[in-house]
Amino acid sequence: MSSNKILVTGGCGYIGSHTTLLLFEAGFDVVVVDNLANSSKESLRRVEQLSGKTVELYQLDVRDNDALTAVFAKHEFKAVIHFAGLKAVGESTEIPLDYYDQNISGTINLLKVMQQFNCYQIVFSSSATVYGDPASVPITEDFPTSATNPYGRTKLFVEEILRDLSRADDQWHVIMLRYFNPIGAHQSGLIGEQPQGIPNNLMPFISQVAAGKRDKLSIFGGDYSTPDGTGIRDYIHVMDLSDAHVKAIHKIDGLVGTTTLNIGTGNGYSVLEMVHTFEEVTGVFVAHEIVERRAGDIAECWAEPKLASSVLGWKAKLNLNDMMTDTWRWQKDNPDGF
Repeated sequence: MSSNKILVTGGCGYIGSHTTLLLFEAGFDVVVVDNLANSSKESLRRVEQLSGKTVELYQLDVRDNDALTAVFAKHEFKAVIHFAGLKAVGESTEIPLDYYDQNISGTINLLKVMQQFNCYQIVFSSSATVYGDPASVPITEDFPTSATNPYGRTKLFVEEILRDLSRADDQWHVIMLRYFNPIGAHQSGLIGEQPQGIPNNLMPFISQVAAGKRDKLSIFGGDYSTPDGTGIRDYIHVMDLSDAHVKAIHKIDGLVGTTTLNIGTGNGYSVLEMVHTFEEVTGVFVAHEIVERRAGDIAECWAEPKLASSVLGWKAKLNLNDMMTDTWRWQKDNPDGF
């Protein structure tokens, strides 16, 4: 297919907006669909400001077959990058049916419409949550998978659906990127992460405490079997993560069937290390307290990213200081988000 046009589902979101910007910079045309359930049109307006290009946005839900079909009828897509979905681990344990409906039914509908229009290339936004509680670290792609919450299970089920689909029809080219913990923001300070309500993730919470929007950070669990007792994760800059998607689009023609890749730095940092590094980089104190462990959390989780390096020619370039600097710039420049 000669088209240079990429459909980005969930393109107004945190990772979607950064990836849309990098796709423009790499010379692709981009169309975005997003239901704006937990994102803002303003993110794309700023992507346009940074790129000097125009994004075609369709406000629709990927479960809406007629609306999605109309978009495919209007454009010829080379590939789809599929971010659209609900993403809060805690919330998924409270409203599992909503998660299964949005994340699984939505993906199935998208795949059916893609098939109808002979678009057989998809990059899927998966997650390191599919490894459950890993027996050891670092984690390689052949580790056994399981999930400790409904959100993680939706990622796992969609991966299986994509594998079954590509086994049934060898026209499919599927790249599944298992993200570790994306943080940071674009260096301009114009786009970044905008959590709804109380943040689920560590970095927005740290930066909101630093900005005086919240009293203190609650650290869930100080008694894990880690050097300082707090959980260890692999944090990756959102710009590095977005770059992995662009590299996946460049390589997808030559990758038949399903390709599963970890996208992380290969380094693990504890929650306390993150707090102290943020304080060192910004000079701002972050009040914190250690509280009970959170259900479903694990002690440590970081990636072995060698396969992504050999398959995509990708590796993370930005370090923890970059992540902290960019997170804080975004927070200071956009105290109330978009």
